[in-house]
Amino acid sequence: MAGDSVNFNLLHRTCKLVVLLCFLHISVTVVFYVRSLDIRFAFVQNQQSHNNGTQQNQLGNTAFIPKKEVEEVKKVEEVKKVEEVKKVEEVKQQEPEAERRPPDTKNAEEPDKKRDKCPETSPLLVGPLRVEFNVPVSLEQIKKDNMKLRPGGRFTPQDCEAQQKVAIIIPFRKRDEHLKYWLYYLHPILQRQQLDYGVYVINQDGDEVFNRAKLLNIGYTESLKEYDYECFVFSDVDLIPMDDRNTYKCFSQPRHLSVSMDKFGFRLPYHQYFGGVSSMSKEQYLKINGFPNNYWGWGGEDDDIYNRLSSKGMSISRPSGEVGKCRMIRHDRDKQNEPNPQRFDRIAHTRETMSKDGINSLSYRVVKVEKLDLFTRITVDVGKP
Repeated sequence: MAGDSVNFNLLHRTCKLVVLLCFLHISVTVVFYVRSLDIRFAFVQNQQSHNNGTQQNQLGNTAFIPKKEVEEVKKVEEVKKVEEVKKVEEVKQQEPEAERRPPDTKNAEEPDKKRDKCPETSPLLVGPLRVEFNVPVSLEQIKKDNMKLRPGGRFTPQDCEAQQKVAIIIPFRKRDEHLKYWLYYLHPILQRQQLDYGVYVINQDGDEVFNRAKLLNIGYTESLKEYDYECFVFSDVDLIPMDDRNTYKCFSQPRHLSVSMDKFGFRLPYHQYFGGVSSMSKEQYLKINGFPNNYWGWGGEDDDIYNRLSSKGMSISRPSGEVGKCRMIRHDRDKQNEPNPQRFDRIAHTRETMSKDGINSLSYRVVKVEKLDLFTRITVDVGKP
């Protein structure tokens, strides 16, 4: 009996030990299982958040996950990425084409908007001007003051489309100092008047008798070779307007612009006077067959032009005496430009000669064309009387 009691106690203790070991084993297993679940959850969180860590940190968090499970999680994430890309593409396809263009090329294929016409009266005008000739001016300074000019003395408004395309024609010979003053004052004025203009200095070559009217015809012809001008302003080089409201453009009738000159006490010398500065449209100019070519020396051609206009039923338009004020640069009479003794006889026969003496009978030879910064100089051989 004593032996049976000892065996039973031993068996009872052994069973307790086995039960204790089993409980310990189960506890350890549960702890490791719960820990593995926490690590797996952390891995999935890191994969879904692309901005919370680098790829190396993400791989470090998966050290305790079986390789097979890691691959499955990666596949799930790749599928999600593909789906997100598809959604973005679908949204882009629904956007208008213009919105999908890169910002710098969005308007590359769209044509420039057509500019509005400049107003009839420019808002840039300032009115009366102070004109002085006692301080020398240089071409370099004039260039700096007129940076928007293109070669050849060309200008086009940037903010609007000019009302007219105007060629400024200046008959010229050996008047360089006068030309500097003209360029100094007129370029700013013409730009404020918002004209699409070019300046053409028609330089008579040689020392033969001066022929102003023929040089004006040449300026008309040569300027049209460069641009489709609609209006032509014919200006002496020594006359400067004293008010920028005196617009150098064309009107419904031929325009006399130098109305009141200081030379004549700021009065019109006589009603038929059309000298100094005047403008005509292409149609008006051709209607009178241009200017006469046979006035050699000083005087007479202005009255001949007036007679031509009058004979074709046109009248002279003028600005007011105040707006039409201008100053003349004082100078001695040029050599080879003495008063023309035949001018009175020629003026008396304008109606008879105008159909055969003018732009249709013009002959000359171009010696040189120079595209300078402030003007186009065209040197010509006009022949002899």
